[in-house]
Amino acid sequence: MNTVVGIAMPAASDKQLSDEQSRVVAALVLEELARRRLSRRRLADQAKISVSTLEKVLACRRPFTLATMVRLEEALGVSLRQNGANGNPAQATVSSLASLAPGDLGFYSRPSVSWLEGTYLTLRPSFGEPSDIYAYQTVLRWDDTLSSLIFKESERVDAEYSQSGLVSMPNQSGFVYLITNRLGQYRMVIISRPNNKREMFGIMTTLQVGRGSNLIPVSAPIAYVPPENVPDAEFGRIVQGQRCYDRYRKYLKRTTEEQFAKFLPV
Repeated sequence: MNTVVGIAMPAASDKQLSDEQSRVVAALVLEELARRRLSRRRLADQAKISVSTLEKVLACRRPFTLATMVRLEEALGVSLRQNGANGNPAQATVSSLASLAPGDLGFYSRPSVSWLEGTYLTLRPSFGEPSDIYAYQTVLRWDDTLSSLIFKESERVDAEYSQSGLVSMPNQSGFVYLITNRLGQYRMVIISRPNNKREMFGIMTTLQVGRGSNLIPVSAPIAYVPPENVPDAEFGRIVQGQRCYDRYRKYLKRTTEEQFAKFLPV
C-alpha cells in the first residue's frame, strides 16, 4: 500500500473525526480524485458508500467517521492516517492543515499544486488594437503566510496595471482561477489545468477604459506558456511582422479552437 501522510487516528472504530481532522482527510481524498481523474460517483461505488455521504464529507458539511475513512482507504489503496508512533500526531495534523489553502480557494494542499508553481509567458490580445498581442510574465508560487498559491505579473509595458492576487483551484470545476481584488474591484482569469506541455488556456474578464474616463467590462482569451516552450520569447506589445507574432497568435487561437473557452455569439 502506498502511504499518504494524514492524521492521527482516534481509537474507537465508530468515532467521528474532529472538524480539523476531517478537513485534512477531505483534502487528501480530493487530491487523489484529481490525480487519478476519478469521479466521485465511481469512488463512492468502489468504497461502498453513498454519493451523498461522500459529497457531504468532502464539502466538510459532515465529519468523517473511521468506518468511512477505512472504506475510502481500501478503494483508493492509500493510507489517510498516521499512527503517531514516530512523532507527535497533533503536530502532524497542524502541519498538514498549515499546507492547506482556505475553503474559499478550494482546500488544495501544497503538494497537490507544487507542479503548478513557476514562471509563465502570458499572452492576451491588446484591448486597444485586438490584432496586437500583449506578452508579459506571470509567476505562480506558494505563500506560507496566506497558505495558498499566489500570482504576480511583471514585464508589462503598462507596468502600472500589473496584477497580483490569489489562486483558487476548486476540485469541482477542474479549472484554475487567478483572482485580483482591489477594494472590491475584481479581475478574474479562468484557465484550464496544464496540458502535457504545462500550457494553460482560458479567458480573462476585466475592465477597459471606454469613452472618456468610463470603464467597461471586457473579456479576452489568454494563454500561459512555460518559458522553455518559447526560449526566444519577446515581451511587450507584439505586432504583426515581429518574430514571435505568429506563434503567439496560434496560442491564443487554441483557446477557442480547442474549446478551452467559448465566446457566445449575440
